[in-house]
Order: sequence, then structure tokens, then C-alpha cells
Amino acid sequence: MVANLLFRADDLQNYMVDFFRKLGVPHEDARRSAEILLAADLHGINSHGIIRLFTYYGKRLKNKQMQPVTQITIKNETPATLAIDAGNGMGQVAGFYTMQRSIEKAQTSGVCFATVSNSNHYGIAGYYAKMAIANDMIGMSFTNSQPLVAPTFGKTAILGTNPIAVAAPAGNERPYILDMATSIVPLGKVAVYDKAAEPIPEGWGVDNKGNMTTTPAEVINGGALMPLGGPEIMRGYKGYGLGLMVDIFSGILAGAAFGPHVARPRTSDDTANVGHFFAAINISFFRDVAEFKSDMDEMIQILKNAPKAENEPRIFIHGEKEIEKSEKYLKEGIPLMETVVESLKEAGNEIGVPFNLQPITI
Repeated sequence: MVANLLFRADDLQNYMVDFFRKLGVPHEDARRSAEILLAADLHGINSHGIIRLFTYYGKRLKNKQMQPVTQITIKNETPATLAIDAGNGMGQVAGFYTMQRSIEKAQTSGVCFATVSNSNHYGIAGYYAKMAIANDMIGMSFTNSQPLVAPTFGKTAILGTNPIAVAAPAGNERPYILDMATSIVPLGKVAVYDKAAEPIPEGWGVDNKGNMTTTPAEVINGGALMPLGGPEIMRGYKGYGLGLMVDIFSGILAGAAFGPHVARPRTSDDTANVGHFFAAINISFFRDVAEFKSDMDEMIQILKNAPKAENEPRIFIHGEKEIEKSEKYLKEGIPLMETVVESLKEAGNEIGVPFNLQPITI
């Protein structure tokens, strides 16, 4: 079993701010980017958190493949739409700005749809969708990413893991926060099995001939992940369709790269030109907000009180596990694998920001 070390959330965030600032990112942008990366670790989505600090951000900033200062340009704008060019800057900075502007526009227009081109990895999609909740709105956030997923009946990675996030407020219940990839699993999960020399479940990926494989290395080296659902017999074409939908909104509509044109950050010197899509929907333009929240509560209660399967004590609502995990980690510390900590130490020494944080002892 891989050992974990616990670190205080504030310590990790402050370290990431120092790391970004060392690479030329302005303080407020560094703080925002660190906050969003930390949100991934707090919610147990460690594939999108501090683990990417050097493997993605550090390397691309150091090699001038992305810009430390995010110069946002408005390409097109109407009362209910917004199209942004992120200037090859920090995805979190562009994402936060665009979702915030979308919420502001929806205050008066009822809805706002926004796109971002010429961007980079922006963290977890759910962070931006969740921003709408405090304003009594429904939020949506999509992003495309480097090609890792083969289309149904294909053998080559064409689409990214292309997540979909939707958040809606409730009354007394916790909000609904869906944040899901359109691939069956992230590539990082396959890599964990590879390091452990264990087979992956059948249906997770294909080899370079398009045959399903249980050997992780065959997926990583020349193969591809399968879309949500897996093979065609398990209706994997639905996940394939959702992944393509995200690329249409985030890539093609945004005027960003799409499909295989999104640069692979570890094997390409090109700018990524990642694209994002955001939406804010003002509930009050459709119905009374209190009544909406009351109905949300009722729907959630119906689901949570539904008859449980044998030996299953509880039914969850999307986002509930992550919220509870965040509450736990804020109190007890965020777990990082020892291998991740060692990588952070190496990266910190290389950049000139030593990772000297002390783990928490419980």
C-alpha cells in the first residue's frame, strides 16, 4: 500500500503561491491558481491538484510554453454572451474571470454563455460551476484537454477526458454538484495500476490495435482510454458522444484547439490552446428561487431516502462525498503520497522554492 503524508491546507496553498510567484505569476493570479488547485486536493481529486504543480505548470512556465501573466482579451460580447482569449495564460485566472463575468451578466440578462480560447489546464471544472450557487444560479463548466480517449470502435486517442460540471443550489440540503469526466477513468488511475504492476479492469482502455487490454502499459504507451461506459456493448458510445459535445462547446465554438489538435503538455512544445465553456442561469428569471430550492430539497430527499441495495447504508447526491472529504481534510490535513512529496521536493529545488513543509502528526 502506498503511504500518505498529511499536510495543512493553508501550508500547501501558501507553498503553491510562492512557487507560482517564483515563475513570474502575479501575486493575485498565483493565489487564485493555488486556491483552485488546492480545491482539487481537498475534494479528493488529486489528479488535478498539487501533483500538477511541476509536471504541468512548472515545466510549461519555465519553458515559456505558457505565459505567467494572463492577458485576457474580449473577442466578442453581448448582454448574454462572452468570448475570451486567455493569451496562453493561466487557465484558472481566465476561468475565474469568465465565470464571474457570466454570473454578472446573468444578473440582468437571465443567462450567459461564455467561451475561452488560447488557455491552459484550469483545474477542476466543478469549481467554476459551483461559483454560481451563491448567486442563486445554476452553473455549468466544460473544458477540453489533451487527447487520451479513443472514439467507440477506434484505437487512437482523439478526445480528451473532457469533463462536464453542473451545479445547482438547494435549500436545507447540500447543493447538487456534478463534476465528471467523459472518459471511463482518468489516465492517472491507469498509471497507479502500472506502478503497482497490477492489471486494470477490462473495459478501461485499449492497446495500439484497438483491442481491450488489462495491461496498463499498453494503454499508456500507444493505446487509449475508453469513453464513459466502456465498450460498445456497455453503451460506451454515450460517453463518446458526451466527450465530443464538450469539445464542440469548448473547442470548436470557442475557436480553441479541438480533438487531437490540443497539445500534449509532456510531449509537445506547442502552446496547448485549451478551450473552456461556461454558463450561468439565473433561476429567478424562470421561477421563484425559494420554490426552486424547496423542490430541489424534495428531490434530494426522495433520492436519499429511496430503498437501498443490500448492504448499502446510504445513497449520495453528486458532490456530497467531495464536500464531506473537504471538511475532513481541512480538519485533519490533506493526504499526499510519499512519491508526490518527493517529486515536489525535487521540483522545488529545481525552481528555487524548497518544499520544506512538515507533515502533520496525528
